Amino acid sequence: MIVVHFVAFLFQAEPGVWGELGITVGLVSLVLAGVLFMWAAVPYRQQTSSRWMFAAMLICNLVYVIVACISPLADWALTPAALLYGAFPITIAVVALRTFNHPLRWVTVSIYTALAIFLLSVQHRAGNGGDLAMNAVLFTVYFGCCLHFWWMYRRATAGAFITIAGFFAWAMVFVVAPYLQYNWPQVHLESEVWNLPKYVVAVGMILLLLEDQIEHNRHLALHDPLTGLPNRRLFQDRLASAIERARRTESQAALLVIDLDRFKLVNDTLGHHVGDLLLQRVGSLFAGRVRRSDTVARTGGDEFSVILEEPTSPEEARHVGDSLLQLLKEPMILGDHAVRIGASVGVAVFPEDARDLELLCIAADLKMYDTKHIHHGNIGVNIPGTLPSFKLQTETT
Repeated sequence: MIVVHFVAFLFQAEPGVWGELGITVGLVSLVLAGVLFMWAAVPYRQQTSSRWMFAAMLICNLVYVIVACISPLADWALTPAALLYGAFPITIAVVALRTFNHPLRWVTVSIYTALAIFLLSVQHRAGNGGDLAMNAVLFTVYFGCCLHFWWMYRRATAGAFITIAGFFAWAMVFVVAPYLQYNWPQVHLESEVWNLPKYVVAVGMILLLLEDQIEHNRHLALHDPLTGLPNRRLFQDRLASAIERARRTESQAALLVIDLDRFKLVNDTLGHHVGDLLLQRVGSLFAGRVRRSDTVARTGGDEFSVILEEPTSPEEARHVGDSLLQLLKEPMILGDHAVRIGASVGVAVFPEDARDLELLCIAADLKMYDTKHIHHGNIGVNIPGTLPSFKLQTETT
């Protein structure tokens, strides 16, 4: 849309229909680009009402800009076109209020309602009324972009700052330029000065993409790609931090090592895709059971580890371990299969069982293997609605 805007404005000085068409296409593409920028930064795009709001913004801006460009032939249509700016967003926001509500939506509704009031008050003014109205539309569109990007990227990075500042400067162009034109007409600035915010926004968006990619790569380096849980590298870092905090405050920290029973049997019998679903489900169950201050990590093929920080005690740690095992007693529906598995857990507490990271991990592993040696496991796998395809019961001694 920005490219179309630049190309169309090359023809604005042409006499007759080509000049008028160039101005109309240039303004329409500039406004639509702003609406698309704003939509790109809406944090709740998946909502159905958000799509309706997006369509309303497109229709309102498209109708008003076209009507304003063919004025005075369609002066009668300016009033209903301006009313659309207030009526459409308010109607959608109120109708969707029962199912969805967000402060950013009401900010959008408010600024477009203010735009409708402003347009109704100035658009029929003799002389500069039409220019004031069009500049108000463009200011509102790009100020809305500034607000949405600020909400979406509230982080202290160069990309966020440059993009938000660029959109604010872009919006202010439609205030400062007409102000200078009507109050200091002798002041002349080249058109490239007014286009500068567009390039600032472009640089900011490139930086945002790079920042997002760097953050994504960092996440991949520290998290298990299958379950999304911290991997062994991040787990060891957090365990070291937990031990250091416990040592400094003279408190306790606990490590739980959980090994799934007969996970290989699920993989070999039902396929790796079912095994992957099983790991994802177990990771989700474990993460939902512990506190936010604790850590659940996938530290091996079928091994999960949990770090419990203060306040905790050996009794509380064993209770958490028992509750995690309890989660696995109910059958899990994975695709067309119902799978019941068990697990073995080892609990080690700092500083009672060990006083450093390596020894604490060894203590938890040893206790887990002790539990596994005396554990009676069974796994049942069946397809719902049919007889069990197999059922194994074994005892390890």
